Amino acid sequence: MRNNIIIERTKKDMTQKQLAGALGVTRQTINAIEKNKYRPSTLMALKMSNLFGLTVNALFVLEQGD
Repeated sequence: MRNNIIIERTKKDMTQKQLAGALGVTRQTINAIEKNKYRPSTLMALKMSNLFGLTVNALFVLEQGD
């Protein structure tokens, strides 16, 4: 699975720290999600989609083999 979090975050001119604060997680968690080292929970994915005004499928894309 890949994600478009860094793209959407930069469009909103947000730092990792700002996004983390808005979601109630650490900056390290955001970093790990952006680097595809951590898959967020359904709740976190829904919160992100709401924050960015996008669907979950626009933020997270399944790849072959997922």
